Amino acid sequence: MNPHDMAKRPGAHLVAEEFGVEDPWGLSDDHPPRDPLHLVGRTVAEAARDVDELHSELTRAAQSAIELLEPFGRGDSAGLRGWDGILRTAGPQIDLLAARRSAAFEQLNQAMSTYHRLLPESDTEPASKAPRQSLGLPPEQAPGRDDDWAIAGGRQLGALEAVEAGGLRFHQSAAYGYIYLSDGRGQRPNPEVWPETVRRLVADGLLDQDTSEGLYRPGQLLSLTPQGEAALRDARTSTPRVSVALSRSNTAAISGFVSDSAVAPATSAATKPSRSR
Repeated sequence: MNPHDMAKRPGAHLVAEEFGVEDPWGLSDDHPPRDPLHLVGRTVAEAARDVDELHSELTRAAQSAIELLEPFGRGDSAGLRGWDGILRTAGPQIDLLAARRSAAFEQLNQAMSTYHRLLPESDTEPASKAPRQSLGLPPEQAPGRDDDWAIAGGRQLGALEAVEAGGLRFHQSAAYGYIYLSDGRGQRPNPEVWPETVRRLVADGLLDQDTSEGLYRPGQLLSLTPQGEAALRDARTSTPRVSVALSRSNTAAISGFVSDSAVAPATSAATKPSRSR
């Protein structure tokens, strides 16, 4: 469960959703000072802090504006006159803070993407090589990509299956600017699907994103392209073959080990030289 209230600390909330850490600074604390993950982890934590601070300032400014407008709600507007406007400096301040908070959200999203790319190669290699080749991507798209982490660990297959189930939509929060996904029931997809994974699959031509619909509401519906449908079939048929091959390999290795163990004592006894007296 996310320990941070989205309405109070949206930056920390977003980091907790993305990486499962309660404290954003934990992303850097577990790595040596000169480790790139330490440096980028600090960038993520600092960006999350900036988002939260700007959000607090914007909330206070909005509350002040509401208080200035309360007499209108009561019908008491006789005394609300002045050369500098009803909201005075509150209106421009709110606009400025909203723009700064949006920029801080963008910086946070970029920092989190960089942190994902720096995660250990062991977490990204299985999906960045074999699955992507088996899904039939064009050869020119295979090498040199810097977002392989987005399809690692089975995330590509999971996203394709989630889209096949129907109703998966790509959203952007109108209030906070971050990107998220919802399923056909309006809930976060379970198992989780990363927005970065969807972006990668759209770029690779495996998914279609309906841009004729609103990004905020109702969200842009995702669907499989013909290439995506073929990729999903290939992935499903290749997975059992890989499992069977691994099973046969393990069985052969165990059988060979047992056979060698049974022969070894007799062989060593026959070849053991006699000790001279």
